[in-house]
Amino acid sequence: MKRFVLSLLMVLSSLTVHADVAVLVHGYLGSAASWEQSGVNRALVQHGWQRAGVLTSRGLLVIPGDTAANKFYTVELPSMGPVAVQADVLKSMLNVVEYRHPNESIILIGHSAGGVVARMALIQGGVKQPKALITIASPHLGTLRAVEALDETDDPFPISVVKEFFAGDLYGVVRDSWAVLLDLVPEQPGNLLFWLNRQPHPQIKYISIVRPGPIGMGDELVPAFSQDMNNIQSLKGQAETRLLSADHALQPMDGRVLVELLTQL
Repeated sequence: MKRFVLSLLMVLSSLTVHADVAVLVHGYLGSAASWEQSGVNRALVQHGWQRAGVLTSRGLLVIPGDTAANKFYTVELPSMGPVAVQADVLKSMLNVVEYRHPNESIILIGHSAGGVVARMALIQGGVKQPKALITIASPHLGTLRAVEALDETDDPFPISVVKEFFAGDLYGVVRDSWAVLLDLVPEQPGNLLFWLNRQPHPQIKYISIVRPGPIGMGDELVPAFSQDMNNIQSLKGQAETRLLSADHALQPMDGRVLVELLTQL
């Protein structure tokens, strides 16, 4: 009996508890705080996921407490910069996460443009142990809103000065965001999304949370078909789609849906 107990203890001690780490990637003009302010973080915490820290260009802000099996990080990206630059920054942050959790799988969760950034980091090999990519209202095939924003701010001097005076800070913000807006225009030969959507993608779980809008056409910023990763050339038929009627911004209900999806992974 004693030998049996000792053998059982040895077997149990050799087993590793499987855990996941989620990394939450904000969208254009968002921040790490977007997940907190929207109530998404609160929903994750209430269902057993633990805040692990905030990753910024200056390093990692560790949040005390390390008891839960599943943890999540938020990131602070230069969201007005090109998608490629944001993806490079994200990959550096993911290296930190993987160093701290070497035996755990990574789940990337991206809102809006953050979903595109996370996907680019994935196809460039930025995650060594990826498990899933979940995107929320992301413009995978682009959005005409980016085109409209570029057109509205494509003004020569001194018209640009006059417009900025009357339109306020938003005009200047959009002009400073041209790089990322160019990356988010509808895909066509020669642009970033056309290239990205035809690259080999890792064999992991892909889930699109789609805002269908009142008539199924999408939310106020991104068409529904652009939010669905099944419409990406390299991922046709490989993604799960969840419809969630809401505005484009993150909502408390996104947290509840994420909890459900994460439980199933």
